[in-house]
Amino acid sequence: MSILAIEADSRVADVQVSSDRLAVLLKDGREISAPLDWFPRLKSASAADRSLWEPSAAGHGIHWPKIDEDLSVEGLLRVTGR
Repeated sequence: MSILAIEADSRVADVQVSSDRLAVLLKDGREISAPLDWFPRLKSASAADRSLWEPSAAGHGIHWPKIDEDLSVEGLLRVTGR
């Protein structure tokens, strides 16, 4: 009998920022979600600036160049308790 093990891949696949939440989809299918209130720079930025993000740290981080904000997947996992 074989056991299927899912390999964790904590690199960023997609980022969505709404008016009240930050949602990060990881390449392994996990989603991290947190209130936008936790990220004052993102909250105060325009929707257009929040939508312009790029992966950083080999995909283990997120950078918003117009806002000069950086978040790590490890930090997001830590603060959300996942």
